[in-house]
Amino acid sequence: MDKQFRDLQLQQMDALLEAWRGSQLSARPRSGWVRAIREAMGMSAAAFARRLGMTPVGVRKLESSEASDTITLASLRKLAQALDCELRYALVPRTSLLQQVKDRAERVARERLSPIAHSMALEDQAVQVLQNKLQLELAIKDLIEGSRRELW
Repeated sequence: MDKQFRDLQLQQMDALLEAWRGSQLSARPRSGWVRAIREAMGMSAAAFARRLGMTPVGVRKLESSEASDTITLASLRKLAQALDCELRYALVPRTSLLQQVKDRAERVARERLSPIAHSMALEDQAVQVLQNKLQLELAIKDLIEGSRRELW
């Protein structure tokens, strides 16, 4: 993959995720969204079960599995549809993807340069602080511009 395409892909994904990162979503209710929405609409488990073509016990099991984070996305999608809801699913990075790449590149560069700096210091050949900083910046730049697979 050429560098421009890779950089564009990263920027586009960051832009898509920015709306999610900026939103203040409510925490999931303790009983789970499905049960909370169903009960808020005044729908019984039996009525919901009929809509789904299953038993009330089956509905309770699915609602319980949502509340305990063990439900599958396919099941959650089916329940949402029966409630005339939309299932929205996303992984939302805590910081921008670009910032994560930069932070990781700095961490890897420091790990790679640290043993060299240590050896040189032991041999009384320590490099000046300014030169260390320049070496670090060049190493970070090389990592970001090179194969990003080396970062991980």
